[in-house]
Amino acid sequence: MRSRRPRPLPRCQATVRTAVTVPIRFADGFATIGRLFTFDNLIDGREHVALALGRYAEDQRQPDTTVPLVRPHSECLTGDVFGSQRCDCGPQLREAVERIADRGGYLLYLRQEGRGIGLYAKLDAYNLQDAGLDTYEANRALGWRDDERDYTAAAQMLRALGVRRIALFSSNPDKARQLLELGVDVVEQIPTGVHLSHANATYLAAKARYGAHLLDVPLADAVANEG
Repeated sequence: MRSRRPRPLPRCQATVRTAVTVPIRFADGFATIGRLFTFDNLIDGREHVALALGRYAEDQRQPDTTVPLVRPHSECLTGDVFGSQRCDCGPQLREAVERIADRGGYLLYLRQEGRGIGLYAKLDAYNLQDAGLDTYEANRALGWRDDERDYTAAAQMLRALGVRRIALFSSNPDKARQLLELGVDVVEQIPTGVHLSHANATYLAAKARYGAHLLDVPLADAVANEG
């Protein structure tokens, strides 16, 4: 992908604070080993973490020619922890861990619930969605922008880990745009799978329509409109 003009990262660079090895097992039985990194001096002061997987969990020092697969994954309590089917966050997290473990890279777990509006506001937006608004219309009705997320901390984390070039595992073009502007060389963008169900079809269709996510919109629309 073509690089954009970088916007400067904060002068005070983030540094790795702690690294610890963690065994990982999902409910479906998939298991792997990851190495979890915490950081000091992140711009927003939040407790974001990076999970190294595959060969990056075994040895962080990789040849300069290697390009890690990286997914910036926004925290979703309802989807990641409780298995809510109103979104596709839980299945995306599960998919990302396996794909990154296979290729080698990092999952950046970012504490920016509800596209950056927070957990309580996200649940307020759910009430509006139950009244007929889609996910973007609900955010706007509450006075938020379509997407409040900022990926400066993600770029800081990658720099602290010594990562300059990545293959981005995401269907969201805004993630690629922001990371490019922050000086991260996104050499490839790989879309996630379409984790479609009757419960999240309207949500996925809205992401494709308003957020230009790389999703199969006709399929999502068809499921959303089925009796």
